[in-house]
Amino acid sequence: MSVSYRKIIHVGAGIPYDVIIERNSLDRCGELVKNLLPNAERALIISDSNVAPLYADRVKTSLESAGYAAFIHVFPAGEENKRLAAIEGMYAAMSAAQLSRTDFAVALGGGVTGDMCGFAAATYLRGIKFVQIPTTILAQNDSSVGGKTGIDLECGKNLVGSFHQPCLVLADANTLNTLPPRYITDGFGEIIKHGCIKSSELFELIEKHGTDVNMIEELTARSIEIKSGVVERDERESGERMLLNFGHTLGHAIEKCCNFTGFAHGEAVGIGMLMMTRASEAAGLTERGAADRIEAVLKKCGMPTACDFTYDEICEAAMLDKKRRGDSINIVLLRSIGESFVHKIKCADLTDFIRGGVKA
Repeated sequence: MSVSYRKIIHVGAGIPYDVIIERNSLDRCGELVKNLLPNAERALIISDSNVAPLYADRVKTSLESAGYAAFIHVFPAGEENKRLAAIEGMYAAMSAAQLSRTDFAVALGGGVTGDMCGFAAATYLRGIKFVQIPTTILAQNDSSVGGKTGIDLECGKNLVGSFHQPCLVLADANTLNTLPPRYITDGFGEIIKHGCIKSSELFELIEKHGTDVNMIEELTARSIEIKSGVVERDERESGERMLLNFGHTLGHAIEKCCNFTGFAHGEAVGIGMLMMTRASEAAGLTERGAADRIEAVLKKCGMPTACDFTYDEICEAAMLDKKRRGDSINIVLLRSIGESFVHKIKCADLTDFIRGGVKA
C-alpha cells in the first residue's frame, strides 16, 4: 500500500462532511476534529472489546493533545451485542462523561460500533455530533458513510435506527493491518456491491486485483465516491439510495437465519447478491453471465458463495425486511454489471422467484 496516499471526499448531505482517506489519520484525529469542533470540550470514544485495546488509548491521547477531555467506553464485540441494552450502556457513559450538546462521540471500530455509536449520538440529548473512525474494510467502504445508524431486534436486523450523519470520517488504512484475514475478505462484500450497482470499472478492478492490499486505498476511494454520490442525491432513501441495498434483503435474512453468528455481514451480502442475480437472470431481467462473474469475483476474494439454509427459511426471514410495503417488497436487481434497478415483487412470490435461480 502507498504510504503517501491521501484523498478527501466531500459528502454533500443535508449536513455535509468530509471523508479523509489517509494513513496515520487516527493519530491526528484530535487536530482534525479541532478544526471542525473548536467549541467542544468533551469527547466519548465508543469502541468494542476487540478494537479498544488496539487503538482507543491512541485516539484518547490525540484528542487530549487537542485540548479535549476524552473518555473511553467499551462494549462487548459482536453483532449479537448490537441491541438496546448496549445502547443504554452508551447513554450511561455519555452521562458520566458529562457530554453536552456541543460535545461529541467517536465511533472507533467496525460497522457494528459505527451503527450503535451513531444511534446513541442521534438520540442522546436529542442529538449530538459524532466522528467515525472505521477500522475495518467493510466500515471504511460503506457503513461509516451515509448516516444510517441503528440496532438489531430479536426479529430482525437494523429495525430500530435513525438517519444521523457524522461530522467527519477518518479512514486510516493502517488499522486494517490488525484485521483477521476473514475480515479482510468480508469487507470486499460492499466494494463488490458498489461495483455491481454503479460501476463496471470498479467491478473489473476487483476482478483483476482481488484483495490485493496495494489497491485497498484506491478501491476504498472509488467505493466511497459511488456511495457518497448516491447519498447526496437521496439522503433519506426515497429512491436511488435503495440501490445500495443490493444483496441485503437476502443477506440480512441469511444473517438472521444463523442468529448473526454464522456469516459475517459482507459474506451474507455476497451470497445474497449472487442468489438474487441468478434468480433475475432466470426471470430474464438481468444480462446472462452477470451471476457467473459475481460468483467468480466472490471466490477470488475468498468469500463464500452458498449457505445451507433453504429458500423457504431465507424468504421467511426476508419478510421482516424494512423494504417490505404491505404485501409487496422492493428488491434490487441488476440489468448488467454496473447498472441496477428496483423491482417490486409480491411477498408471496419471492420464494418462487429466488428458487427459479437454480435454473439460471
